[in-house]
Amino acid sequence: MTDPAPRIRLLLVDDQQLIRMGMRMVLEAQPDFEVVGEAGDGRAAIEAVERLRPEVVLMDVRMPGLDGIEATRAIVAAHPASRIIILTTFDLDEYAFAGLNAGASGFLLKDAQPAELAAAIRAVASGDAAVSPRVTRKLLELFGPQLPAAAPGGGPAVPGASAAGAGGATAVPDPAAERLAALTEREHEVLVAMAEGLTNSEIAARFYLSESTVKTHVGRVLMKLELRDRVQAVIFAYSAGLV
Repeated sequence: MTDPAPRIRLLLVDDQQLIRMGMRMVLEAQPDFEVVGEAGDGRAAIEAVERLRPEVVLMDVRMPGLDGIEATRAIVAAHPASRIIILTTFDLDEYAFAGLNAGASGFLLKDAQPAELAAAIRAVASGDAAVSPRVTRKLLELFGPQLPAAAPGGGPAVPGASAAGAGGATAVPDPAAERLAALTEREHEVLVAMAEGLTNSEIAARFYLSESTVKTHVGRVLMKLELRDRVQAVIFAYSAGLV
């Protein structure tokens, strides 16, 4: 008799108990999820992560006391293995952008369909990001000027980057161009695919690679570009005009 596959341990953080209850009902219907705890504010979330060590935290941002942004920053610093998905009401919420730069691995609207929420959880648990290209583009358009000050621990974000212009020769600033030059052709292709929102399995299918090979390429891209995670890689690619 084989052991059941390990389930993804989840922590639900929202100041509204009814929302937490609804999420719990939806998520516990999935055979590969286990809700190990709940928290009603950021401080309680930090304590719960310390005690329960969830793999994925679903984090509201607007909460009394310590908000979700500061809680995300503290959790990422102390427990980087716990991945965080920011949940907001509006798709152009500056809090979502701040959350991503604080170290969150994903961003979703609270009215996301159950299948979308489940897919995002599985994505970040496996090391992918859960930020759609549509949302990334909107966030960059509105809050791109904030990027240089928002890259804790992962190297500087692209300062003053802009989309490629005519000829493409001068659109990417020197710091970004130098970092991009360190990538191999395949790593450059993987970076663009990541920015398009593809998961590791989808990248593997596009380039006829194994998922383990894709993971190796992703790791090298992050290392060479001095980026913390896939979310920063997506922002970098958009800022540098690659997508």
